[in-house]
Amino acid sequence: MTGYGKAVATYGTKKIYAEVKSLNSKAMDLSTRIAPLYREKEMEIRTLIAQALERGKIDFSLWIEEESTALATPINKALVESYYQQIKSISETTGIPEPTDWYATLLRMPDVLSRTEVKELSEEEWTVARGAVVEAVEKLMEFRRQEGAALEKKFCEKLDNIAALLASIEPYEVERTEKIRERILDSLQKSLGVEYDKNRFEQELIFYIEKLDINEEKQRLTNHLNYFRQTMNEGHGQGKKLGFIAQEMGREINTTGSKSNHAEMQIIVVKMKDELEQIKEQVLNVM
Repeated sequence: MTGYGKAVATYGTKKIYAEVKSLNSKAMDLSTRIAPLYREKEMEIRTLIAQALERGKIDFSLWIEEESTALATPINKALVESYYQQIKSISETTGIPEPTDWYATLLRMPDVLSRTEVKELSEEEWTVARGAVVEAVEKLMEFRRQEGAALEKKFCEKLDNIAALLASIEPYEVERTEKIRERILDSLQKSLGVEYDKNRFEQELIFYIEKLDINEEKQRLTNHLNYFRQTMNEGHGQGKKLGFIAQEMGREINTTGSKSNHAEMQIIVVKMKDELEQIKEQVLNVM
């Protein structure tokens, strides 16, 4: 769900910047910083972002930069002329000398230097600004799509590794059965030093080995691996589902480990856990 997008649009002397960032989150968590002129459109912006991005901790900014010439404070020419005529008239009427420095005097008069800002947002400007917002969101979505393709490749690699490790357990299962039989038999002969019923021994051994059998766990884990692949191919919005499947895979791997009773098999189980942990870490990035 991580991503970044930025767009710039031009309207008159303004440059309009839209920037959006996304981090992992179970729900939509959107914070905005919007230039005062565009705040009346905040709800429209929020709706646009929420519909496009669905989930994630989203940080959105929309601001304006103006050309330096546009920032210069204008001189009110009509007011300057009016002050000039008034001062000349007063001078002629009262006999008070006219100022020696007309510019300094006139520029100090009230409201000669003033800035008139446009307080209303025109539809034309909003269309340009909205286009920047849409472009920034689309760039973030493209970032997510590229990340998703890389994640899919990573997941397939990890699933293949788990499947290969699972298959590598099989040779040790036969060896394990024989080792269990030898260990129990050795204990009976050396530690207890008693005679035993061989038929009963074989029956008890079979019962004991059945309790350690991992064929069901292997089959369920294989099914989960296949289901994970299938779910990835179902398209958008499967992140939570993939997380649940990964949890089920973990249960089967843990049960296999607890039943292994064999050093080499337990080493393989640890490797499978490591591969699965990497899947769990990355599945948080999936929508």
